[in-house]
Amino acid sequence: MHATDTDLDAMIVCPTCDLLYRAPPVAMRERAFCGRCHTVLIAPRRKAGKQLIALALTVLILIAAATVFPFLAIGAGGVRNEASVLDTAFAFSGLLSVLAVVVLLFIVIIPALRLMLLIYVLAPIIRDRPPAPHARTAFRLSEELLPWSMAEIFALGCAVALVKLSDLAEVFFGPAAWLFAILVVIVVATDRLMCRYSIWTSLKE
Repeated sequence: MHATDTDLDAMIVCPTCDLLYRAPPVAMRERAFCGRCHTVLIAPRRKAGKQLIALALTVLILIAAATVFPFLAIGAGGVRNEASVLDTAFAFSGLLSVLAVVVLLFIVIIPALRLMLLIYVLAPIIRDRPPAPHARTAFRLSEELLPWSMAEIFALGCAVALVKLSDLAEVFFGPAAWLFAILVVIVVATDRLMCRYSIWTSLKE
């Protein structure tokens, strides 16, 4: 006996423990949890698509600004130097230039690409139009890029490093540092707001 496409569409897998469920009916503002690890599986919300697009656009603007504005300033012996993320990346040469490309890829390019894919997927849905061409592939790619989107991890790592560096020199946070701090909060809010099951369901209709 083989499962039909309809049967498979009614199933949901816990992203944390891989337990398989038949998706239960969930009303707006209610939640369905995994019985084993208590991960939220389904959490539909009204106008969540519009809110997600607004948050995604906000993060894109923050990423663009945070890469250009000074991230930090270091002062020692009466000399003070400022540097942005782009300044630091382009300052590398030789083999270290590969590291610079990787850093930009993980903290700028991949996060921005993931958010643009999300906007591409959600824009027709919130207007009650058919999904955009290749929307399912785009959403799948955006989910696969999630582990490689490290803008918020970069911000937290820099905060820890700068606290330790403050013992050796005067360290001043630039505008980009605060933009990254705001970015971390918005990224967390975006992930909490997103109901992936609802998006997949909309793409199947």
